Amino acid sequence: MRLPYRLRSGKRVCGIALLLVAGTLISLAQTTYQPKFKGDPARSESEANALGYMRTVIRAQQQYFKKNNKYAPTLADLVHTGSFTKRMTQTDRGDYTVSFHSRKDGYELTMTPKQVDAEHRAFYANEDGVMHADETKAADENSPAVK
Repeated sequence: MRLPYRLRSGKRVCGIALLLVAGTLISLAQTTYQPKFKGDPARSESEANALGYMRTVIRAQQQYFKKNNKYAPTLADLVHTGSFTKRMTQTDRGDYTVSFHSRKDGYELTMTPKQVDAEHRAFYANEDGVMHADETKAADENSPAVK
């Protein structure tokens, strides 16, 4: 049995309105960052991923130092140390690019965003384990510490 045109078109309008409301809610949920833990300093999913990567490298370097009495000279040397994996040696990390440099008694790790803005800060860390961030330029040891 076919419904009168009025009822069929009314259902279409209602269905379209429902899709528009659902689409709006999904886009709002995607733009609002939900902190991953109490005190999470990240401002976006991209930053959360970058900071998580940095924490993993810092912990792996600390474990490597305990075992070898020196810091790993390359990211590849950290593979299988802590939770550092072979895949993590890739320097393209989505919205960020990793830069790792070995020094005589330490290392420098930077995460440079492909697009610098309030939700994509640049990050820096070295053997002291303190992460630094900067919204306007490449981060270094003089940038404010991430809280």
